[in-house]
Order: sequence, then C-alpha cells, then structure tokens
Amino acid sequence: MKAINRPTLLINKNICQSNISKMAEKAKRNNLIFRPHFKTHQSSEVGEWFRQEGIDLITVSSVGMARFFAGHGWKNITIAFPCNILEIDDIIELGSTIRLNLLIESVEVAGILFENIRNKTGIFLKIDSGYHRTGIEPENLTLIRAIMDRISNNSKLQFCGFLTHTGQTYHAQGVEEIKGIFQPVFRSLQKLKSEFKSMYQDLIISVGDTPGCSLLDEFPGVDEIRPGNFVFYDLMQFHIGSCEMKDIAVAVICPVVAIHKSRQEAVIYGGAVHLSKEYCRSADNSIIYGMAVEWDGKHWNTDKTLGYLSSLSQEHGILKLNEGISLHPGQLVAIIPVHSCLAADLLKMDQQII
Repeated sequence: MKAINRPTLLINKNICQSNISKMAEKAKRNNLIFRPHFKTHQSSEVGEWFRQEGIDLITVSSVGMARFFAGHGWKNITIAFPCNILEIDDIIELGSTIRLNLLIESVEVAGILFENIRNKTGIFLKIDSGYHRTGIEPENLTLIRAIMDRISNNSKLQFCGFLTHTGQTYHAQGVEEIKGIFQPVFRSLQKLKSEFKSMYQDLIISVGDTPGCSLLDEFPGVDEIRPGNFVFYDLMQFHIGSCEMKDIAVAVICPVVAIHKSRQEAVIYGGAVHLSKEYCRSADNSIIYGMAVEWDGKHWNTDKTLGYLSSLSQEHGILKLNEGISLHPGQLVAIIPVHSCLAADLLKMDQQII
C-alpha cells in the first residue's frame, strides 16, 4: 500500500467480490438478467471482478462513462439516464462499436433518434414508479404509445422494454417498508408489460435500486435488475438496512490536522470535495456526514468508532469525538462515507485497492 498523506479512498477487494457474488447469485436464483450499474465504482479493475462472475451486460449513467467502459472491452451497455440529444454525434459514434441501449421519455427525443441513429440501438422507455425524478407515469398509455409509434418505423431502433428506478427506497428503512414500496410498483409494471407484450414479445421490465435488490427475495414480473451501490455499500445503506457494517467495502482515509479538546472535536483533511455533502441522521436526529472508525495502517475497524463528522466545508471536516477518544495531528482516521458513489467519483485520482 502506498503511503497516505491526503484523503484517499480505499477499496477492500474481498468485500467487493463477496458483494458482487451475492447479488449475482440472487439474480440467478430469480432467473433475472443482471446488468449492474457501474456508476458507483467507475473502475476498470472493479469491472473485471464482475466479469469474473460471468457478467457481460452493464449500466452506466453518461455517454462518457459508456465510452470509458467500451474502451475496456464492455460491448453491451445501457445508459440509464434520459438521452441527451446534444450528444447525438457521440452517441452515434459509440453505437457503431458496441450494442448501446438508450433511455427516452418524450416524442421529441424519439423523433431525433429516429432521424439520426444509424446502427442497431436499443430503446428503453423510462417509467416513473413513484420517485418523481423523471420518467413517464405508467398510466399514461397515450404518451407511451406515441413514443413507441415514433420509433417503430426505424429498423435501427429496437424497443427493449420499460425501465424504472425506484429511488424512493432510499427514504425507507427495513425490509417491510421496502416491500410496501415495491408491491404497487410491481403491479403497475406487470400491467404495463401485459398491455404491450403481444406487440413486443421480447420486451423486458428493468428495475434498479440497491435497497430493493438487496432486501427483496422475489421480483414478480421483473426481467432485469440494475443495482450499483451494492458493490461498495455505505453508511446510508447501513441505515436503510440494505447491508451490515461488515459489507461496506470502502473507507476514506483522512489525516487529522487539528484538535479542539474543549469542544471534543478534531479537524480532518477531508471535506465536501472528498466526501460530498450527503448526510444521514442519527437516532437523536443529529446530522452525520460520515462515521469515523479506527485505522491501523492496514485495515479499518468498524467495531471501534471514534466519532462522526458533524460539519463539512470544502476541505475541512469537523469530527465530533466519542467520549474518551483522543486523537493527534498527523494521525490517520477512516471515514465510512454516507454515499460511496459520490465519494468514489470525487476521489477518482486518489484510490487504492487493498
């Protein structure tokens, strides 16, 4: 391991591989297509661990990310983000080298793809299953039919099915709440599938969120799952109940730079530009930007908590120390991030695998 002197994301290979294996096995057990989302790790090396499990279909969240993984040998990629028509030239170029699947939700974008796409390209319609971030409401059959009609006369555009992200599970806690969210989602997607199955016999239903994919044992009517965060997990997923602390595969190692004993606080070199400003809340409703645990130079130990990050600015992190904990400048601590996807993205240039 290289010496650490600034905020650095550490990735535990064994934990990652275990998380990948468990999710791949769940997909296999349910006869589901497993198309993991790679936006969490954005790493060619971590991608190879998926390949070792026999996975060859992936999801990304941008054209640039698709290009990166195409450059590392991935040949079948879904961009699970509404198609950005300003990148049409890049999309056309990328689609000439791999099997590319795009996400649309309007007649206007469908028309632009109809006029421009030159290579066989998969099209998913984005369905809003209650998260209300983006997508078409499943009851809006008029719009759904209009989009499908617009793409149907171009042999290069292949309708793949309906795709949704049930992001409201990130505000739930425990398996029963997750089940309660998914029951109406499954019903509405099954109804949508039956409405168009006679016209498109190969259409699939694709869902993707780590809480649901981690906690549910059955996925009625679903054909494909696309979880991403599960490869690392994080403090948010622990609070939701998606994982145990031992399943979290990443920590950000940060130097202690100052101590304020009167406030029982330490200042670390690790701020919003390293960890993001995502937060979760403790049992007493305190805002937590990350949990500090012991680092022995080789491993972090979640059984030995030091405190929590109570405040973040650009480079500073304020660590509220537990009773009896004493740190000193120059010491390294491990921060379990609230949202590992953002921490991994912010620390792309400062990562090590252990």
